[in-house]
Amino acid sequence: MKQMINILVVEDDNEINQLLCKIIKNSQYEPQPAYSGTEALMYLKKQHWDLVLLDLMLPGMTGEEILENITNRGSTPVIIISAKGEKQTKINSLRSGADDFISKPFDIEEVSARIDSVLRRYKRSIEPSNKVLSHKDIHIDLDQKMVYVNNEEITLTIREYKILVLLMTSPNKVFSKSNLFESVWKEPYHGDDNTVNVHMSNLRNKLSKSNPNEEYIETIWGLGYRMKT
Repeated sequence: MKQMINILVVEDDNEINQLLCKIIKNSQYEPQPAYSGTEALMYLKKQHWDLVLLDLMLPGMTGEEILENITNRGSTPVIIISAKGEKQTKINSLRSGADDFISKPFDIEEVSARIDSVLRRYKRSIEPSNKVLSHKDIHIDLDQKMVYVNNEEITLTIREYKILVLLMTSPNKVFSKSNLFESVWKEPYHGDDNTVNVHMSNLRNKLSKSNPNEEYIETIWGLGYRMKT
């Protein structure tokens, strides 16, 4: 039986809360709405949560206070979803322990993708070792952080390695440039396409040297990248 993923949605606006819960249900996760900081704290004390979606401007307790409480309690991942989208607010939230920051108004597909991304990163961080990722003739030894293509070891930079692992973890998923940047660089994405483009180009070149007849990563124009089947 598949384990249910429980997500706490802390948002005082009823319509936005319902929309976020709908997004979560559509992704086959289980949402629990909370409409104030005080109510959120009650749920946090009551049980373990796989993820918390957290507004900053809340009645009862502020989102910043809730974030501090979550950080002090353990390693529950948190995505901030707030209208307070100033650069410094985002930086402060990430430095205080948030795993991601989404500004309002938000795009439904982006919210869904970011939830998947944070849950995936968190799952990998607590999984046991001795894991190997494989796609076509690419094999990654996650313990040793070694990459083989066509039975040849290739040398990647840490960023190239992280991009490849992320893509291969969900080979059918399309990752936007913002998904890749924020997952790999651990910083807010401000539209710097060149950084991702250069690393992606270098990664593709290194993969193709070991097997020039194979294409491993495909570009989905206007959307992002995924592993080519």
